[in-house]
Amino acid sequence: MLERLFRPRQARVAGEALYAGLVEQARRPELYRDLGVDDRIDARFELYVLHLSLLLARLKADGEAAADLGQVVFDTFVGALDDSLRELGVGDLSVAKKMRKLGEAVYGRMLGYQRALEVSDREALGGLLARAVYGDEARTVEAARLAGYALDTHLALSDQRLDDILRGRLAWPGEIS
Repeated sequence: MLERLFRPRQARVAGEALYAGLVEQARRPELYRDLGVDDRIDARFELYVLHLSLLLARLKADGEAAADLGQVVFDTFVGALDDSLRELGVGDLSVAKKMRKLGEAVYGRMLGYQRALEVSDREALGGLLARAVYGDEARTVEAARLAGYALDTHLALSDQRLDDILRGRLAWPGEIS
């Protein structure tokens, strides 16, 4: 009985820790400096979505065992997005409309990323990243490098123990090349 009472809090704390790590990884200077991602609010947002997709794909691999944690991570992302919109000056009446539009975009990108990750399709992933992150389908070289990073990260995350992840401990790759 006591275990059931404490589990939701543990999942929330772990989910928030995982989200904080995701944000930290998406802000790594190497992504901008070495992989050519423009330091703009929309590109930063797209890197958050990419890293969220990577994390949720990892959790999805463990099915029900990680489903609650995945939901907490996603809810934390949505809460941070809502807060960011308000900080940018979006009025209360417009937040819901903007959140719905962003939610649809995030969901579509995550589906595309996860499909490409599941089959290690570097070309498809590169095309998605060129459009979403770089905003230019012609930036294939940078997008291919970012796709390689995403695939390497996907593999690195899949090697990590579920028990550690359920406690909010996930080691993102240190090298970005």
